[in-house]
Amino acid sequence: MLHKSPKEQLPLLERAAKEMLTQLLVQEGDAAGDLPDIQAILSSDQAPVPLRHVHAQEINRLVKVPGIVISATRVRTKCVAATLRCRNCGHTKRVPVAGMGGVNIPRICDRNREEDAGVAAGDLCPKDSYAVLPDKGEYVDQQTLKLQENPEVVPTGEMPRNLALIADRHLVDRASPGTRVSVVGITSVVNAGGKNVGAVAIRTLYLRVVGIEIDEEGAGRAKATFSPAEEEKFHEMARDPLLYEKLATSIAPSIYGDYTVNIKKAIVCLLAGGSRKKLPDGMILRGDINVLLLGDPSTAKSQFLKFTEKIAPVGVYTSGKGSSAAGLTASVIRDSKGEFYLEGGAMVLADGGVVCIDEFDKMRESDRVAIHEAMEQQTISIAKAGITTILNSRASVLAAANPVFGRYDDMRSASENIDLMSTILSRFDMIFIVRDIQDDARDRQMAAHVVRMHTNALASAAGKPTASENASRGGEFEPWLLKKFITYCRTRCAPRLSVGAAQALQDFYVGVRDDVRRTGGETTIPVTVRQLEALVRISESLAKMHLLNEATREHVQEAIRLFSVSTMNAAKDGGTQGLFGGFHEKAQEVEQSINRTLRIGTRVETSALYSRLEAQGYNPNAIQRAIRAMVQKGSLRQLSQYKFVSRVK
Repeated sequence: MLHKSPKEQLPLLERAAKEMLTQLLVQEGDAAGDLPDIQAILSSDQAPVPLRHVHAQEINRLVKVPGIVISATRVRTKCVAATLRCRNCGHTKRVPVAGMGGVNIPRICDRNREEDAGVAAGDLCPKDSYAVLPDKGEYVDQQTLKLQENPEVVPTGEMPRNLALIADRHLVDRASPGTRVSVVGITSVVNAGGKNVGAVAIRTLYLRVVGIEIDEEGAGRAKATFSPAEEEKFHEMARDPLLYEKLATSIAPSIYGDYTVNIKKAIVCLLAGGSRKKLPDGMILRGDINVLLLGDPSTAKSQFLKFTEKIAPVGVYTSGKGSSAAGLTASVIRDSKGEFYLEGGAMVLADGGVVCIDEFDKMRESDRVAIHEAMEQQTISIAKAGITTILNSRASVLAAANPVFGRYDDMRSASENIDLMSTILSRFDMIFIVRDIQDDARDRQMAAHVVRMHTNALASAAGKPTASENASRGGEFEPWLLKKFITYCRTRCAPRLSVGAAQALQDFYVGVRDDVRRTGGETTIPVTVRQLEALVRISESLAKMHLLNEATREHVQEAIRLFSVSTMNAAKDGGTQGLFGGFHEKAQEVEQSINRTLRIGTRVETSALYSRLEAQGYNPNAIQRAIRAMVQKGSLRQLSQYKFVSRVK
C-alpha cells in the first residue's frame, strides 16, 4: 500500500506516530505539550532503479535511485500550509500547498458560498478578496538537489542524465555535491512552464526525497556486496607470490615495451592506493597516489589513462586543454530564479576514484593551480557568491604531459624539458619520463608487436582466436575481475608500516637529502617530506594488494625501487646521463674522441669535426648530442653562429 500510494499513506503514518508519542508521554506522566511534527524517513532493500529508467510508469510510486549529487541549492523556507483572510469580512481559511507548486488562492470568499441563499447581493464579498497572512502560515526547510547517474554506468557516447530532488525538513543538508547516494523518493511531476499551447500537458519529473543513504566511504560502487565465493577467490589471488607481476601484466596488456613495465606497476599501486589516516588533532593524511607520465608523443600515455579510467572503481577522464578551473573543481551557478547553487567538477565527481587528466601541460597555469588543494589536502574550498563550503575530492590523479619542445631533449636539463612548477610536481608521488628511444632491436620488437596485435584483432573479429593471442593472455586477469579485486582491496584493507619498514624508509630519505645537500644541486623535482609520504603510500599499496595489515621491509624496498626509477631518475636527468643503453655509451665514446682530437684552446670547423668523427664510425645523431652535452658542461664553446667549435677545458 505504501509502495503504490505513498503520497496518501505517508501523512497518515506520520500522524499516527505523533499520536503514539503523545500517548506514551501521557502514560509516563510527562506533559505532552505541543509536540513538533514527526517526519517518516524511509529506507529500502529493493533493487535500485537506474536513473535513466525512471519513466512515467513510476509516477506517484516509491523508487530507489542511485547516483551522484552534482549540485545543491541553499536551504530555503517552503510554505506547506498558507493562511488566507478575506479583506472584506475577515473570514480565514487554511490552504495546503503541495509539492513544488505555489498557493492556489480562491477567487471567491467561502462566506459567499456558505450563506449564498441568505446574503443579500450587496453584502457579498468581492472577487479576489483573499490575502495571504505570512506570519500565520506553516513552513519547513527545503532544498533542491540535482542527481546525476554514476559516470561508470553511462553508455559510451551518451550524456549522463540527471533528475531534480526535493528534500525537506530533516533531509536537508544531508548531501553535498560529489556525494554518492541512494535516494528513496516519490516520483512526482511539475508543470514544465512553457509558453506555447502544448506546454500545458507537458510535465517535468522530479523526486520528492523520503530517505537518503550516503556512501560514507566515497568509493562509489565499492559498497557492493561480495559473495563468499568471490571473497575466497580474492584471498586465493592475494596468496599468490606473483600477484604483483600478474596485476601489472593485466594493466593495458596491448601496450608493449620495456619502458612500460614500471609504469604498469605504478598504475597498479595507484589503483590500490595507500591508507587514509585521521590524526588525533583531526588532520587527514591522504592515502591516494598521484602519478605523472611525461614524455614523447606515441608512447601510449593516453592509452594508459583510458584503460585506468575503465578499470578504476570510479573513473573520470578529462583533457587539460578542454578543462577549466571550475570544471575540475567546483562552480557556483545562478539558476533561472536568480538563486545561486553549487555544482561539482571532475575532481569532486571522482571522489573515491581516479581522475585521468590528459595533456596536463596544455592547461592554463591559473587552472592548474586550482587543483593544488585537491591533490594534497583532498578537499576543494569554495567561497563564491556568498556560498562558503568545503567539498571532498578524495581522488588519485593520473596525468600525462609532453615536454616543452614536444619531444624530450636528452641534452637539456630536466628543468628545461619540464614546464611545470615545482609546487605541482611535488604533489606527484611518481613521475615517469617516457622516451621514444631509437634503437634497431627495440624498434623491430615494437613493430612485430603492433602488427601482431592488428592481426589478432582481425582474427578475433572473425571469431578465430589465435594461438599467440591465447598465450599472451596467460598471466593476465580479465578487466572485470581486476576491477572487482581492486574494489575489494580498497574497502577491506588499510595496512600500516611495520617497525622495520619504517626504519628502512627513514634511512633512505635521510640518505637522499644528504646527497642533495652534499652535491649542492637544486633539482627540478624537489625531494621533500611529501616524497617520504609518497614512499609510505606506495609501500602500503603493495601490502594492500596481498590483503595484509602490515607493510614489510620487502614492500618498502620495492617502493624505493619504483620511486628511484621514476621520480629520482627524473630529478637527476639531464645531459648524457639521461640517455639509455648503448646510446649513452656511444655519446660518452664521442666525448672521449673529441677530447683526444682537440687540444685545449684549439678551434676547428664544426663540419670538419663531424666528418672526422663519422669516419671513425660514430652516428651523426650521437655526435650532435655529445657536442651539445659538452657545450652544456662548458667543455666546448660554439663560435661564429655554430660554424666553429673551440675546446675550453
